[in-house]
Amino acid sequence: MLTNKVRALPNTWRAQPNCAMAALSSTGAVVEIADAAPWVSKSPSPWVRGPVWDGFWILSALWLAPVVIWLSHGYSNPETSPLDVLYFGLTALFWIGHRLSSTYLAYCTEAYRPLLRAQPVRFVMLPILVTAGCFGLFLPADSALPWTREERLIGLAIIDYACVTYHFAAQHFGALSLYRSRAERSSCIQTRRLDRFFALIVGGVLVFVADILAGAVAYQDQWIDRWSFAAWIVSAQNGIRGSATLALFIATGVMLFAEARARRWSLPRVLYIFGIAVMVGLALRPRSLFLFLVIWTSQHWILATGLASRTSCAEAAPTRGIVRRVLHRLNVRPWAVMLFLILLSVVLLPLFEVEANRETGTYYGDRIFGAIATQLRTSSWVPVLVALGFATGFIHYLLDRSVYRMSDPQVRAAARGLLR
Repeated sequence: MLTNKVRALPNTWRAQPNCAMAALSSTGAVVEIADAAPWVSKSPSPWVRGPVWDGFWILSALWLAPVVIWLSHGYSNPETSPLDVLYFGLTALFWIGHRLSSTYLAYCTEAYRPLLRAQPVRFVMLPILVTAGCFGLFLPADSALPWTREERLIGLAIIDYACVTYHFAAQHFGALSLYRSRAERSSCIQTRRLDRFFALIVGGVLVFVADILAGAVAYQDQWIDRWSFAAWIVSAQNGIRGSATLALFIATGVMLFAEARARRWSLPRVLYIFGIAVMVGLALRPRSLFLFLVIWTSQHWILATGLASRTSCAEAAPTRGIVRRVLHRLNVRPWAVMLFLILLSVVLLPLFEVEANRETGTYYGDRIFGAIATQLRTSSWVPVLVALGFATGFIHYLLDRSVYRMSDPQVRAAARGLLR
């Protein structure tokens, strides 16, 4: 019912021959850790802020999983259980705020202002081109282009699905990299390779497999169901599910074994690895993809919002400009940034649901805004809102890569509030 909400939302690496400094690159609220030592204390805590803060914002899978299972217990359809109320609250509070968090960091903080001038292609030109492309695709009428609006929407939705699947996996790589840096192991290329492998295979490939088996891939009937072996996937789904679960156990075991043998093992890394395994394990269960959807998207949104609230808190004060001074007062207070992003998320929810629930789904904005949200979906503004939804989604993927690209010394300087 809500499968497409995650699709609307919610790269390279250079290896050195030994455990020397490695430049990392990935997307999706992702922290690339190269040589972060100048930005952390000589013997940093393994936690970003502490067990309580990290436990809620970064390791949220560990408390979301039992809550999700408890709320859906005893219901044949979890979408009609109290779990739906929880997901309504989490969606309203964090979905849009997380999507706009990297945009806020790039354009509304003093910390990243130098980067707008130093890297205009990454921070200015590419977002403008993406926005122009999305609006150029959806605003023309059916007869204006070789494809109808519906065909354009389906094509872009499939691209968005591929991007967001990688985006989610890459966030897990970034979180593991951040904790690896806190454990003073950011330069170890072997651990970095394991992190990337685990995040992309478990957090990407296995999730894609689970989506196929559940029929939850964006417009699956338009492409995957046309594959020559699609019928075999259906007939062999129990075996595929079992094999994927076995692969999950093996990959998790390898990661935990490697962590136990590390010269300075990290409890937060162990907990994060376990959290990923739990989430993907839920995805591979045949009962309901809704359970996985709730925990997978919510964990992503919560983590991104938490990191964004701290990233610019160490920025220097502006020398001029009333608006810049007001924003600076906000940026140096993580709780204020968080509240601002939550407010944005609630207010903009009905606008972005026009694009997010493009097939079928529950419109949570109706529960807050009533008829206003309903009228938006039937108004002449629909093409504009669909274009806006896609544009902000693709810009989110691009800017997350840019604002958390810690292999760049300028980015590390801008994000020192997160790394200190």
